[in-house]
Amino acid sequence: MTEHINANIDRFSGFADCYDRYRPQPPAVIPEILAQLLGDPMPTLVVDLGSGTGLSTRIWAGKAREVIGIEPNADMRRVAKAQTPPDAGIRYQNGLSTQMHVPDASADIICCSQAFHWMAPEPTLAEVARVLHPGGVFAAIDCDWPPTLHWQAEQAYRALMHQVGMLEHQHGIYHTVKKWPKDRHLANIQASGHFRYTNEVIVHHVESGNTDRLIGLALSQGGVEGLLKLGLTEEEIGLTAFRATVYALLGDTPCPWYFGYRVRLGVR
Repeated sequence: MTEHINANIDRFSGFADCYDRYRPQPPAVIPEILAQLLGDPMPTLVVDLGSGTGLSTRIWAGKAREVIGIEPNADMRRVAKAQTPPDAGIRYQNGLSTQMHVPDASADIICCSQAFHWMAPEPTLAEVARVLHPGGVFAAIDCDWPPTLHWQAEQAYRALMHQVGMLEHQHGIYHTVKKWPKDRHLANIQASGHFRYTNEVIVHHVESGNTDRLIGLALSQGGVEGLLKLGLTEEEIGLTAFRATVYALLGDTPCPWYFGYRVRLGVR
C-alpha cells in the first residue's frame, strides 16, 4: 500500500504550473450547494482534500471562515500557495487522505475534487468521518473528460488518452500507481456506513479555450507526464499528431468549453 501511495503522489510532480494553468476550476455553485446541505451559509471550516494547485480550494475564498487545503505533493502545494492571495483565509498543509492532521469533528465540509479516485476508499472515508462533525458534508467532485467543445477534437483527445493508457500498461506504470473507479464513488460512500444521507448531483461549468488549451489539458494529465518522464517522445506518445489534428479543427480562436461535474455527496 505504501508503494501505491508514494507512486500516486509522485505521479503529479514536475508539472504543477501546467496543471494550474490549463485545468478547469470547479463551478462556484458547488460551495452554495454544500453550504445549503450543511445549513450554514458561512461554514466555520472547509477542508479541501487532495487540493492540488488550489483550483478547488480558492473557490471557497470568502465563503468559509477557514479553509485548509491538504495536499501531499510539494510541487502542487508550492503553486497553490503562490496562486492564493494571502488574505483569502486559506492555508495549505502536507497530509494524506488517511492522515489529514486535522482535529476530530472539526470540519463542516470536506471536498475532494478530481482526487478521490487516487485514494483508497475505505480508510479515506473513515478519516473523513473522523474529521467531520455530525451533520458535516463530504463531496467527491469529478468533471467529465474531455469537455464538450467540438466533436472531432473530443474524439482526438479520447484517442490520445487511449494510446496513453496502453503505453502506461506497456511500460509498467500501473505496477505501482493505483486508482479506483470514479463510477464507484457513490457506492463506496454509501457502503462505508459513515453517512446518514447520500446523493449524486450533476452541475456544469463553462470556460473557454482554443488549441493551446486543449493541448495543455492533455499535458496536464499525469499519464502523459509520466510517459514523458520515462523518456518517450511526443511523437511516440501521439502528441505530435494530436497537435496537428486539433490545430486544424480549432485554430487559435477560443470557443466555449462545457464541463459536466458529478458531485457525490454524503452527510455525516
